[in-house]
Amino acid sequence: MDSLFNLLTSLDKAVICLIVIGLSFAIGLVYTLIISIRLKATRSFFITSIMMPMIVTSVISMVSLFLDGTATGAVRIATIAVALGLIRFRSANGRAEEMLILFGGVAFGLIAGLGYVLIAAIIAIAISGLYVLLSSLKVFKFKTVGDEKLLKITIPEDLNYSEAFDSILKTYLKSYELVEIKTTGMGSLFRLSYKVELLVKDSEKQLIDEIRVKNSNLEISLLPYVESNKSL
Repeated sequence: MDSLFNLLTSLDKAVICLIVIGLSFAIGLVYTLIISIRLKATRSFFITSIMMPMIVTSVISMVSLFLDGTATGAVRIATIAVALGLIRFRSANGRAEEMLILFGGVAFGLIAGLGYVLIAAIIAIAISGLYVLLSSLKVFKFKTVGDEKLLKITIPEDLNYSEAFDSILKTYLKSYELVEIKTTGMGSLFRLSYKVELLVKDSEKQLIDEIRVKNSNLEISLLPYVESNKSL
């Protein structure tokens, strides 16, 4: 199968770039809908996953167009790598939407720098318009950052923790995963950390009360779950 740049030779290459970008958005939309429904994704993931392929396509297609016939494949790859690498100047982790908007700015800034100012303006308007539209949709609100909690349970060292809390957790939690086991109290205690999702939002007290019976009334905490790569 040949490239659209070779199949649609009767059209201006800049127009073909816009067609390719539009098709990339359509493919990303279908892909993201399927994945997000199965994954029960956040709206942040939904918006970013739809728009990111379109932004990447705009960068790669315009760089390829600009270097068409004037550079080897290695030079093109190096140019695209440098262009995409501009996003690395961020020093702090941000939300998925912030990364998306920043990446979009790099994309249409690069395109404008190649001389395609009109196309850069069209892409900038498209990115901002689509973001406003998608962010206003009431989709994928059934799962938020607050739905996932970090449950920390301190237990005595002689308690077999592998199955000690399973019956309680299955009763009150929709899902749970043991993410960390840590010694504390000079090695005389263990602290178990679970990523959990409550079955009923108002069941925290009942959950903690039943765990206290099992862990000899040692420390228990239930916090919002945060991890270093949790931004989508």
